[in-house]
Amino acid sequence: MSGQALTFEGILELFQAGIREIQEMRLTMEKRDAEYAREKEKRDAEYAREKEKRDAEYDKMRKELNRKIGDLTGSIGRIIEHMLGERIIEKFQVLGYGVTHPVRRNCTFVNSKMGIEGEFDLTLVDTDTIILISVKTTLETKDVRKHIEKIEAYRRHIEAVGFKQPPFTHLLPTTRFIGAVAGAVAEEEAIEFAHENGLYVIVQSGEAVEIITPPEGFVAKQW
Repeated sequence: MSGQALTFEGILELFQAGIREIQEMRLTMEKRDAEYAREKEKRDAEYAREKEKRDAEYDKMRKELNRKIGDLTGSIGRIIEHMLGERIIEKFQVLGYGVTHPVRRNCTFVNSKMGIEGEFDLTLVDTDTIILISVKTTLETKDVRKHIEKIEAYRRHIEAVGFKQPPFTHLLPTTRFIGAVAGAVAEEEAIEFAHENGLYVIVQSGEAVEIITPPEGFVAKQW
C-alpha cells in the first residue's frame, strides 16, 4: 500500500509476479514462433508444389518448342526436296540458264580473314552460272535482304580464294552468280522486293514448285 514500507513477503510477491509475466511473454513468443514455423513450412511446401508444377509446364513447353522446330526444319527440307526435282531445273532452263544438276546444302563458305561466312539451301550449277537459292517456310522481306547480303559476301570470298571445293572446281572466276528465294508462303512485299533487286522468286504450288513470273522489265542481277 501507499505509504507503507515493503515487507520481504511483498518484495517476494512482486518478484514472483514479474517472473510469471516474463514466463507468459516467453510462452506467447514460443507459440508465435511455432505458428510462424508451421506457416513457413506450409508456404515452403506450397512453393515446392508450385515450382514442381511450373517446371513440369516449362518442360512440356520446351518439348513442344523442340517439336515445332523439328516440324519447321522438316518443312524446309520437304520444300527443298520438291525443288530438287527436275522440274525446277527445267524451269530455269526455259529462262535460258544451262543448269543441269542441283547441290543441296553443300555450298558453304568461311573466310576468317574477311570475317564472312554463310551457307545456301540449294544451289543450281552451270558451267558459267551458279543460282544461289535461300528457302524459307514463310518468305519475308528481311529474308530477301539477308540473302542478298550473303550472295555479296560469297562473291567477295570467291574473288579472294576462287573455286576450290567440288562440285565447283570446274568453274572460273568469271562465273556469274544469280540469286533466287523460295518459300512455301511468300509475302507480297517480299516478292516485290526480290524482283526489284533482281532475284527470282520460287513458291510451292501443290506438290511442285514454280517460279513466279517477274514483272515487265525485270533483269536478273548478276554478281
